[in-house]
Amino acid sequence: MLQELSIKNFAIIEDLQVSFDEGMTVLTGETGAGKSIIIDAVGLLAGGRGSYDMIRYGEKKTVIQGLFTMPQHTNTAEILEEYGIESDDNQILLQREVSRNGKNVSRVNGTIVTVSVLREVGETLIDIHGQNEHQELMDPQKHINLLDQFAGPELKKIKDSYRAAYEQYTQVRKQLIQLKSDEKENAQRIDLLSFQIKEIEQAKLKDEQEENKLDDERNLLVNFQKVTQSLTTAYDALQNSEENGIDKIGVSMSALDKVKDINPTYQAIAANVSAAYYQLQESAAEILSEIEQMSYDEGRLNEIESRLDTIYQLKRKYGNTIGEILAHYQKIAEELDLIENRESYLEKLNVAYISSKEAVFAIGKQLTVIRKRAAKSLEEQIHLQLKELYMEKVTFQTVFHEKNGKVAIFENGLDDIEFYVATNVGEPIKALSKVASGGELSRMMLAMKAIFTKTQGITSIIFDEVDTGVSGRVAQAIANKIHLVASYSQVLCITHLPQVAAMADHHLYIEKEIIEDRTRTHVHPLFDGERINEVARMLAGTDITELSIAHAKELLDLADSEKKKESDAKIV
Repeated sequence: MLQELSIKNFAIIEDLQVSFDEGMTVLTGETGAGKSIIIDAVGLLAGGRGSYDMIRYGEKKTVIQGLFTMPQHTNTAEILEEYGIESDDNQILLQREVSRNGKNVSRVNGTIVTVSVLREVGETLIDIHGQNEHQELMDPQKHINLLDQFAGPELKKIKDSYRAAYEQYTQVRKQLIQLKSDEKENAQRIDLLSFQIKEIEQAKLKDEQEENKLDDERNLLVNFQKVTQSLTTAYDALQNSEENGIDKIGVSMSALDKVKDINPTYQAIAANVSAAYYQLQESAAEILSEIEQMSYDEGRLNEIESRLDTIYQLKRKYGNTIGEILAHYQKIAEELDLIENRESYLEKLNVAYISSKEAVFAIGKQLTVIRKRAAKSLEEQIHLQLKELYMEKVTFQTVFHEKNGKVAIFENGLDDIEFYVATNVGEPIKALSKVASGGELSRMMLAMKAIFTKTQGITSIIFDEVDTGVSGRVAQAIANKIHLVASYSQVLCITHLPQVAAMADHHLYIEKEIIEDRTRTHVHPLFDGERINEVARMLAGTDITELSIAHAKELLDLADSEKKKESDAKIV
């Protein structure tokens, strides 16, 4: 659900904050007041195409923010997790900035994301329907997913099994195709793999620590003179001279030992000096041991330099670390074995391919049976919805395409599905995406939304004047249907129909005013008398009469009765 919307410097909107509630909210107002501009801003927030032309005249950038409740039945949480976006308190904050200098910044919960990621998240939160924009209902590629959602848990369980079988099938098929590739290409590949394997084997790499150990040894040999000189100087100062440091500290230790029992402070000092004396003795012994063990071997240095260069050349070709080089070696060794023993592997792969294909077909046929049963039920329910919208002559059908009678294998099953309609008696059915009439298309979209909204889990559905061009009983039917959709998802609706406005649970009035020669858009909620006056204006036009007021009251009373019937029907 969209809870809060903030718009700054977008078109004629200077600064606007709007709160929204559950249920059905209508936005009304005079033409040009900015109703559709608000919807355009929401569309931009959900990942729509941005342009600096949208920025309010005289401003440098537009900023749009929307606070949403996390939906329960979509994959929003999975998308956020995939992109490492944190989510607290079951809320999502989307933000979009578009600047005149071309800078375009998108954020989800404060995390900067690409517009494509913003769109991916936004599609799970907002579904915008305009007069010429019907999104997934008009996209044949998405019809199968809508049908599957309608089919419910039974199909989902089998679909998960199908996808596992499909993944196995595609993997085996890919290996089989690769193995059956051109013999000349295989021969060239054998030469390349053999060369790489030989090169890595000759290096006799050990483990990740080898390079570190060689670096340490090399560093010691390169700095041999500096190290020996420093160690010798340190040892001489500690113990190898007539007036060395350790002897002097020993004198100090003996002197303090004579008075340590007189005062606790002296005892502490004596203990510290004594500890330092013995620690320095140990350090001096260690330094001497290092000096005695050190020797410069130029041949060893050259050997180390050569070995490190070999490792560097292999890293440049096969991986950033010795571990990655060894992993690459394992991979190409397996590939070489596969090519060289091609016939044996082909036989095994053919068996695996046939087995995996049979599994895909077996599970896919189960999916088809469930889908066809669900399609029949869907057609019945959509026809019922269309009848309530006075489109009883329209025929809706779910078509299962077949290519020359052959069954194809797809990621979602064996079915290629598309929604078809016939809008007039005697006409052949045509693809829904090719239906020409905007008014009919809007009502069909609304009929299908009334069904699919229950399973989609979209938090906010926006209808932007989808009721244009209708009146009378059709207008009332559309109003009832939109309110039905709002019982499953928050609905925001821009309308010019008084019947739709009367059915709303919440009413926002959009108006514009001119201040200091600039147009500004404002939004405020309508209650009681204000709402009656607005419905009366929608009925009568600019001149509101006592008759239009009475008609508005009657329309609102009828709307309350319709809502009560809808509520009672749900309880039953």
